[in-house]
Amino acid sequence: MPNAILDPTGGASAVAVPFALAQRKPDLAGARVGLLENTKQNAALFLEQVGALLVGEHGAAAVTLMRTKKAFALPASDELVAEYARACDVVVTGVGDCGSCSAAAAADGVAFERAGLPTAVICSDAFVATADAMAALRGAPGYRYLTTPHPVAILTPDQVRERAAQLAGAVAELLTA
Repeated sequence: MPNAILDPTGGASAVAVPFALAQRKPDLAGARVGLLENTKQNAALFLEQVGALLVGEHGAAAVTLMRTKKAFALPASDELVAEYARACDVVVTGVGDCGSCSAAAAADGVAFERAGLPTAVICSDAFVATADAMAALRGAPGYRYLTTPHPVAILTPDQVRERAAQLAGAVAELLTA
Protein backbone atom coordinates (compact mmCIF):
# COMPACT_ATOMS: atom_id res chain seq x y z
CA MET A 1 0.00 0.00 0.00
CA PRO A 2 1.47 3.41 -0.92
CA ASN A 3 2.13 6.01 1.75
CA ALA A 4 -0.44 8.76 2.06
CA ILE A 5 0.75 12.26 1.23
CA LEU A 6 -0.21 14.79 3.84
CA ASP A 7 -1.17 18.30 2.84
CA PRO A 8 0.68 20.68 5.22
CA THR A 9 -1.74 23.52 4.43
CA GLY A 10 -4.60 21.83 6.28
CA GLY A 11 -6.83 21.13 3.30
CA ALA A 12 -7.02 18.95 0.24
CA SER A 13 -7.90 21.68 -2.21
CA ALA A 14 -8.65 25.38 -2.49
CA VAL A 15 -11.92 26.60 -1.04
CA ALA A 16 -14.60 26.90 -3.72
CA VAL A 17 -16.82 29.35 -1.80
CA PRO A 18 -16.65 32.86 -3.33
CA PHE A 19 -14.88 35.30 -1.04
CA ALA A 20 -16.03 38.80 -0.15
CA LEU A 21 -14.82 41.05 2.61
CA ALA A 22 -17.16 41.57 5.54
CA GLN A 23 -19.25 44.72 5.28
CA ARG A 24 -17.44 47.71 6.70
CA LYS A 25 -18.81 50.79 8.44
CA PRO A 26 -17.46 54.25 7.58
CA ASP A 27 -15.60 54.49 10.91
CA LEU A 28 -14.94 52.64 14.15
CA ALA A 29 -17.35 54.71 16.28
CA GLY A 30 -18.66 52.44 19.00
CA ALA A 31 -17.02 49.30 17.58
CA ARG A 32 -16.19 46.40 19.86
CA VAL A 33 -12.64 45.29 19.04
CA GLY A 34 -11.40 41.73 19.30
CA LEU A 35 -7.69 40.91 19.42
CA LEU A 36 -6.30 37.45 18.60
CA GLU A 37 -2.62 36.96 19.27
CA ASN A 38 -0.61 33.97 18.23
CA THR A 39 1.84 33.41 21.15
CA LYS A 40 4.80 34.86 19.27
CA GLN A 41 7.15 37.10 21.26
CA ASN A 42 5.78 40.68 21.41
CA ALA A 43 2.52 39.83 19.63
CA ALA A 44 0.36 40.43 22.72
CA LEU A 45 1.95 43.79 23.51
CA PHE A 46 1.75 44.85 19.86
CA LEU A 47 -1.96 44.02 19.62
CA GLU A 48 -2.78 45.51 23.04
CA GLN A 49 -1.20 48.77 21.91
CA VAL A 50 -3.07 48.74 18.59
CA GLY A 51 -6.32 48.03 20.46
CA ALA A 52 -5.72 50.91 22.87
CA LEU A 53 -5.04 53.26 19.96
CA LEU A 54 -8.20 52.14 18.13
CA VAL A 55 -10.15 53.06 21.26
CA GLY A 56 -8.23 56.21 22.18
CA GLU A 57 -7.73 57.73 18.73
CA HIS A 58 -10.13 56.06 16.30
CA GLY A 59 -13.45 55.95 18.16
CA ALA A 60 -13.76 52.25 18.97
CA ALA A 61 -15.79 51.64 22.13
CA ALA A 62 -13.55 49.04 23.77
CA VAL A 63 -11.43 45.97 23.34
CA THR A 64 -14.03 43.40 24.32
CA LEU A 65 -12.14 40.18 23.68
CA MET A 66 -8.48 39.14 23.57
CA ARG A 67 -7.52 35.53 23.19
CA THR A 68 -4.26 33.71 22.65
CA LYS A 69 -4.22 30.94 20.07
CA LYS A 70 -3.30 27.50 21.36
CA ALA A 71 -0.89 26.95 18.47
CA PHE A 72 0.51 29.79 16.37
CA ALA A 73 0.71 27.70 13.20
CA LEU A 74 -2.90 26.50 13.20
CA PRO A 75 -5.88 28.49 11.95
CA ALA A 76 -8.48 29.59 14.49
CA SER A 77 -11.11 26.97 15.27
CA ASP A 78 -14.72 27.41 14.18
CA GLU A 79 -15.65 27.79 17.86
CA LEU A 80 -13.15 30.62 18.34
CA VAL A 81 -14.39 32.41 15.22
CA ALA A 82 -17.97 32.08 16.50
CA GLU A 83 -16.95 33.50 19.90
CA TYR A 84 -15.46 36.56 18.19
CA ALA A 85 -18.55 36.94 15.99
CA ARG A 86 -20.72 37.13 19.13
CA ALA A 87 -18.48 39.50 21.11
CA CYS A 88 -16.87 41.80 18.53
CA ASP A 89 -17.56 44.05 15.59
CA VAL A 90 -14.00 44.02 14.20
CA VAL A 91 -10.89 41.87 14.76
CA VAL A 92 -7.16 42.51 14.70
CA THR A 93 -4.93 39.43 14.56
CA GLY A 94 -1.25 38.54 14.29
CA VAL A 95 1.56 39.19 14.59
CA GLY A 96 2.80 36.86 11.88
CA ASP A 97 6.53 36.90 12.55
CA CYS A 98 7.37 33.55 10.94
CA GLY A 99 6.21 31.64 7.89
CA SER A 100 3.72 29.30 9.51
CA CYS A 101 2.21 31.90 11.83
CA SER A 102 1.85 34.36 8.93
CA ALA A 103 0.02 31.72 6.92
CA ALA A 104 -2.22 30.92 9.89
CA ALA A 105 -2.91 34.64 10.49
CA ALA A 106 -4.02 35.03 6.87
CA ALA A 107 -6.26 31.96 7.23
CA ASP A 108 -7.73 33.49 10.40
CA GLY A 109 -8.41 36.77 8.61
CA VAL A 110 -10.27 34.99 5.84
CA ALA A 111 -12.30 32.97 8.38
CA PHE A 112 -13.25 36.07 10.39
CA GLU A 113 -14.22 37.94 7.20
CA ARG A 114 -16.41 35.00 6.13
CA ALA A 115 -18.07 35.21 9.58
CA GLY A 116 -18.94 38.87 8.90
CA LEU A 117 -16.12 40.49 10.91
CA PRO A 118 -13.93 43.13 9.28
CA THR A 119 -10.41 41.96 10.10
CA ALA A 120 -6.93 43.44 10.06
CA VAL A 121 -4.19 40.83 9.85
CA ILE A 122 -0.65 41.96 10.69
CA CYS A 123 2.40 40.04 9.47
CA SER A 124 6.06 40.90 9.34
CA ASP A 125 7.17 41.79 5.82
CA ALA A 126 9.52 38.81 5.45
CA PHE A 127 6.59 36.41 5.19
CA VAL A 128 4.34 37.97 2.56
CA ALA A 129 4.71 34.90 0.32
CA THR A 130 3.34 32.49 2.91
CA ALA A 131 0.48 34.79 3.91
CA ASP A 132 -0.45 35.32 0.24
CA ALA A 133 -0.29 31.59 -0.49
CA MET A 134 -2.57 30.72 2.42
CA ALA A 135 -5.08 33.45 1.55
CA ALA A 136 -5.24 32.12 -2.01
CA LEU A 137 -5.59 28.56 -0.75
CA ARG A 138 -8.50 29.70 1.44
CA GLY A 139 -10.25 31.18 -1.59
CA ALA A 140 -9.20 34.81 -1.06
CA PRO A 141 -6.43 35.57 -3.55
CA GLY A 142 -5.22 39.13 -3.12
CA TYR A 143 -6.51 39.31 0.46
CA ARG A 144 -5.25 42.58 1.89
CA TYR A 145 -3.39 42.57 5.19
CA LEU A 146 -0.79 44.80 6.82
CA THR A 147 2.91 44.31 7.22
CA THR A 148 5.48 45.59 9.66
CA PRO A 149 9.26 45.27 9.28
CA HIS A 150 10.71 41.92 10.32
CA PRO A 151 11.44 40.88 13.01
CA VAL A 152 9.01 41.85 15.74
CA ALA A 153 10.11 39.25 18.31
CA ILE A 154 13.42 40.97 19.16
CA LEU A 155 12.04 44.47 19.70
CA THR A 156 12.08 46.18 23.08
CA PRO A 157 8.69 47.10 24.60
CA ASP A 158 9.22 50.74 23.58
CA GLN A 159 9.98 49.68 20.00
CA VAL A 160 6.86 47.51 19.94
CA ARG A 161 4.74 50.45 21.11
CA GLU A 162 6.31 52.64 18.41
CA ARG A 163 5.54 50.04 15.71
CA ALA A 164 1.96 49.75 16.93
CA ALA A 165 1.55 53.54 16.81
CA GLN A 166 2.91 53.60 13.26
CA LEU A 167 0.42 50.95 12.13
CA ALA A 168 -2.75 51.85 14.09
CA GLY A 169 -4.06 54.29 11.47
CA ALA A 170 -3.64 51.70 8.71
CA VAL A 171 -5.40 49.13 10.90
CA ALA A 172 -8.34 51.53 11.33
CA GLU A 173 -8.47 52.12 7.56
CA LEU A 174 -8.43 48.39 6.82
CA LEU A 175 -11.31 47.80 9.24
CA THR A 176 -13.53 50.55 7.80
CA ALA A 177 -15.09 51.44 4.46
